[in-house]
Amino acid sequence: MKALTWQGKRSVDVREVADPTVQLPTDAIVRITSTAICGSDLHLYELFGPFLDPGDILGHEAMGVVEEVGDGVSTLRPGDRVVVPFNIACGHCFMCRHGLQSQCETTQVTEYGSGASLFGYTKLYGQVPGGQAGMLRVPLADYNTILVGKDLPEDRYLFLSDILPTAWQGVQYANLQENGTLVVLGLGPVGQFAARIGVHLGHRVIGIDPVPERRELAARFGVEAWEDEDTLARVRDVTEGRGADAVLDAVGLEAHGNPGVQFAHQAIGLLPDAVAKPLMENAGIDRLAALHSAIDLVRRGGTVSISGVYAGDADVLPMKTMFDKQLSLRMGQCNVKRWIDDLLPLVEDPSDPLGTEQLVTHRAPLEDAPGLYEKFQKKQDGCIKVVLEPR
Repeated sequence: MKALTWQGKRSVDVREVADPTVQLPTDAIVRITSTAICGSDLHLYELFGPFLDPGDILGHEAMGVVEEVGDGVSTLRPGDRVVVPFNIACGHCFMCRHGLQSQCETTQVTEYGSGASLFGYTKLYGQVPGGQAGMLRVPLADYNTILVGKDLPEDRYLFLSDILPTAWQGVQYANLQENGTLVVLGLGPVGQFAARIGVHLGHRVIGIDPVPERRELAARFGVEAWEDEDTLARVRDVTEGRGADAVLDAVGLEAHGNPGVQFAHQAIGLLPDAVAKPLMENAGIDRLAALHSAIDLVRRGGTVSISGVYAGDADVLPMKTMFDKQLSLRMGQCNVKRWIDDLLPLVEDPSDPLGTEQLVTHRAPLEDAPGLYEKFQKKQDGCIKVVLEPR
């Protein structure tokens, strides 16, 4: 089969690789019909090389048709249409029973002290082959698939794999009261959905992003879309001087700002893996501009909800300010299966209230993935969300 493989920093390539096979009775093989490029895939493209090997198959947003199941699979059969959540969980351990599937005790990557294994996402998360490929082996397939109907377009369902539940969790973690004011920093795919969810739930939503196309798309869904200039004064001006009730950081480690950390990103990519790994795990390698903005923009007693990915363990935060403002912070890898019962009715609603069919800006065969990774990273050609279609 063809698969999108990592070959080096800013170097990915579609190559012929062996088809996956059933290895355990609980496995299923899914023929991928749609797979997306996620913003967090760009972290692999740019930064996480020390935890990747040439030939690793990327991708963690995928759906398709079941081709084969192991003897231990009871809820699936060939021909079923399924979405594959990006985190791999067992469904029955302590963490899964408490809705923390991203911390699953069965699939935790203890070698690196990480949470549940993820598809297509480095040695830190199990080095499991990903879904930007013709086929995907799904472990613990009864739990790690979402059975969906065959009548609606794939875009209605595909984003249940990651970005839609990630956005939903981010808004839930924001702990907004009725008619609250939510600021969403970053109007990429997760930020777009988070902003739409906030509006759908009856909140005032201000989305902040420097890219005009992203602001324009958000505004179609009732979001007040602003550029990222003078936002602190503007937010305070419209909130009686207090600040937003909650701020959702949908940007993460690759925020604009802090050229010193940007230089560190570049330098790490030039170091041998044995040197780069401990630096990445223990240094302060995140550009924290978005997080610092969130802390400034939120009102006293408010909540900062972090959906963007961060990677450093020595990042410096303004603890005095956070303590003085009495802030709450919620964050973490999305627990996909926890939110599916809330989201599936919205996804299948004929009116498509969250606009699942109005997010994709670029759709192409899998073979075009390398060029689209570059275009997505550079935010060229109005690129907001890319869906690839293996053939």
